[in-house]
Amino acid sequence: MARVSQEHLDARRRQILDGAASCFARNGFHASSMQDVLKEADLSAGAVYRYFRGKDELIAAIVTEVLDTVRGILEQAARESPPPTPDVLVPRALGRMREQRPATLEGGEWMFPRLMIQVWTETTRNPELAVVLADGYGKVRAAMERVVENYKDAGLMSADADTDAVARAMIALVQGFAAQMALFGGLSEQTLGDGLRALVAMRGATAGA
Repeated sequence: MARVSQEHLDARRRQILDGAASCFARNGFHASSMQDVLKEADLSAGAVYRYFRGKDELIAAIVTEVLDTVRGILEQAARESPPPTPDVLVPRALGRMREQRPATLEGGEWMFPRLMIQVWTETTRNPELAVVLADGYGKVRAAMERVVENYKDAGLMSADADTDAVARAMIALVQGFAAQMALFGGLSEQTLGDGLRALVAMRGATAGA
């Protein structure tokens, strides 16, 4: 019997994850059955269960993959000299996520923001997924902290700035903007970049006013 190539195995896994992500983003985790996933991926039960035992494993795999992608984008930015400023980096991260995970729902809506909302909701009732998300978020935050340290080294930010606080604020910008995209639509990465650029250019504000 001919051996199945790793390329084939990877492609099949990708097919399953993409089908599951579409189901979850469109209908939510609990309204999506494994039969829905099988239909979306156009595969047999045996083909899918060879890779994943059920919905919980699918959800965890999707979360891990997305966070690893975000971490990779940030780690690349941390190696740049000079590092991209927030008004460039944050929209770039969202744009590259769109390039690498371009799947859309009916009507052309980008799937990723809605999937992100589903993940947040699911972690409130799924302790195992909460652990996966916390681990992935910790790695993303560490990568963002390296970017912030590069800002300091390049003289773009005060050396005594709180690295963790800045990293968390930048991540919150991505999360908040993605939530707006999921809930209201009609937004682009360029809108976020323009808004950030205007904010960092503020002058003469009085602290505590």
